[in-house]
Amino acid sequence: MFRDSIEDINKKKNFNKDDWINTKNNIKKSWKYVKNDKKGLILVILSSVIFMPMSIINPILSARMLMDLNGELYTDLLKVALFIFVVRVVEDLLRFISRIVYEKFIIKVNYTIQKEVMLETFKLSCKCYDDSGTGLFIDRLRHDTSNIISVFSDIANILIELLTNIGILVVLFSINKIMFIFFIIIGIKSIILEKIRTTKFYSKQSVIRSIEENNTSLISELIRGARDIKILNATNVFIKKFDKRISEANEERLNLTTSDRKFYLVENIIQDSCDFLFFLLGVILVVNNLLLPASFVVLYMYKDRVNYLFNYFGFLMDHLKSFNLSANRVFDIIDGKRFAKEKFGDVLLKRIEGNFEFKNVHFSYKPEKEILHGISFKVNAHETVAFVGRSGSGKTTVFSLLNKLYDVDDGSILIDGHDINTLTRDSIRNNMSYISQNPYIFNLSIRDNLLLVKDNISESEMIKACKIAQLHDFIMSLPNGYDTIVGEGGVTLSGGERQRLAIARALIKKSEIILFDEATSSLDNETQDKIRLAINSLKGKHTILIIAHRLSTIINSDKIIMIEKGKIVGSGNHKTLLKNNIKYQRLYKADILKED
Repeated sequence: MFRDSIEDINKKKNFNKDDWINTKNNIKKSWKYVKNDKKGLILVILSSVIFMPMSIINPILSARMLMDLNGELYTDLLKVALFIFVVRVVEDLLRFISRIVYEKFIIKVNYTIQKEVMLETFKLSCKCYDDSGTGLFIDRLRHDTSNIISVFSDIANILIELLTNIGILVVLFSINKIMFIFFIIIGIKSIILEKIRTTKFYSKQSVIRSIEENNTSLISELIRGARDIKILNATNVFIKKFDKRISEANEERLNLTTSDRKFYLVENIIQDSCDFLFFLLGVILVVNNLLLPASFVVLYMYKDRVNYLFNYFGFLMDHLKSFNLSANRVFDIIDGKRFAKEKFGDVLLKRIEGNFEFKNVHFSYKPEKEILHGISFKVNAHETVAFVGRSGSGKTTVFSLLNKLYDVDDGSILIDGHDINTLTRDSIRNNMSYISQNPYIFNLSIRDNLLLVKDNISESEMIKACKIAQLHDFIMSLPNGYDTIVGEGGVTLSGGERQRLAIARALIKKSEIILFDEATSSLDNETQDKIRLAINSLKGKHTILIIAHRLSTIINSDKIIMIEKGKIVGSGNHKTLLKNNIKYQRLYKADILKED
């Protein structure tokens, strides 16, 4: 993926016709977020427009002061100085107001686009997260969204500066045409140099952003896995990995900075030479009475502004390239052209009965390795069905497909007789709860974790769900009860407490299908008994699917489906399988020996 991104960068080094089309399309897409605060954008532009006459007048007034000083017109000098003081104070006040208006505009619009990017990120298929990692999406959400919105005000300011300095060019033309031609030649030089610089800068900056995406993923993993890293005593190993990645990024940044500074060094030397030529030409014109000394002073006051005029063309290209880079990265997520979105149908089932069926389902996470090989089975509403088999046999994959976290490669999944691909997202996920071996608990209070699935639940409903989940007594033993903050990932809770909290969430959600993925694995007997009690209280009221680590916990299931290497090798209740299935017999005996 990283190599591909560099190839894309190399194709976009020069700002050509396609780049202009890309810019036009990206601005159209971005306008969607800006138009909701058009007043803010207009105020930003207006506040910048006000500076235009001041920028033109100040150099003329400064030159007038020098002439008054030379002519010993001290009264006039003080009047001009006072007027300049008033103009500059007004300019400072306007700039202060302009910055506040600008910040409000940026914050408001940036929030809008970040919110949409977050929503669209949730719509991405799980394969996108598997293939790209989380760092890519975090980096684009945090950095690129800001770059998109700032381009509107930045380009507006640059265009205003261009107009301002074009006005200065008109003044210069009226003062001396020879000097005007000299400034035009110097300006063309600036445009050429800036074009070379921005092209090199863009390509290197793109490489750095790709590296930083990978680094964000690594940092995210290191922080989330900090406890396990400590337990493994692998801090040094991961620090070396971190050091290598960061060193690569720093080296790229240093190369970029060094290259940029070298270019600026050459550019500054050329500019110094041009300044010398300016004075030389000015002296020649003054000596030959082709230019008044006072006019030369005015030209000197405008000299740098004219140079900036032509540099602004480079700045504009620089902003547009940076804008396109960020816009492409963000709209890759929003438009779904690079990162595939989840696909759902339009059939809405507000409440399902809980029947479902797998028909000859094939699935693979990667094309070269199929996980499920044409499995078929049927589950009736309100049945309790267990899935058993060795690790890697495909049990969890069945649950992921039923949640439509992934799409099947071939075959079909039916829920209440409807193909899962024809159902809406809410039809599937509002009616289904998935309780994994390590359910994710958010760094919120217990109450807020429960409110995530239903924000209008009453206190009595919440308590009832927690009592069924065998959790209420524990919660009441805490100092702050339901308002206790549980820490990131529910770190202050035990494994059993996290799972019982997840069960309570499922009960509050009132989903018809509840999936337990290794719900009692690696837990002590007392905690297992509490979770088993919670599960038993749901039987007959919900369709319950259980992936079992210990067969003794599921022997009372209505049906047990045995999966081995992606194929169903046995199906029936415990007694039937124990009597007729050799593989189940071996698995059951091995499980009993483990418990002993």
